[in-house]
Amino acid sequence: MAVDGKWNISIDTPMGTRQAELELKAEGGKLVGTQAADGQSGPLQDGTVDGNKVSWKVDITNPMPLTLTFSGTVDGDKISGDADTGTFGSFPFSGSRA
Repeated sequence: MAVDGKWNISIDTPMGTRQAELELKAEGGKLVGTQAADGQSGPLQDGTVDGNKVSWKVDITNPMPLTLTFSGTVDGDKISGDADTGTFGSFPFSGSRA
């Protein structure tokens, strides 16, 4: 599937640009994998894939404990969309295949 593989993403936040690595795999309409940043890694939750549209949640602890909800679009070797923090709003992310 077009989404499968490793990705490097950047999330533009008021605290500066945050980097993360994704390992994504489509299993039918389900998106599974991991997201790693700041020396920590966690599994994707509630991941979905529909054509070139993807979404997932991930729990982070740095800079503070939050659940981020990502929704985006894969276009070839590029991925982009928004990461919703809930309380602190939504921030754009973009990246490319590693």
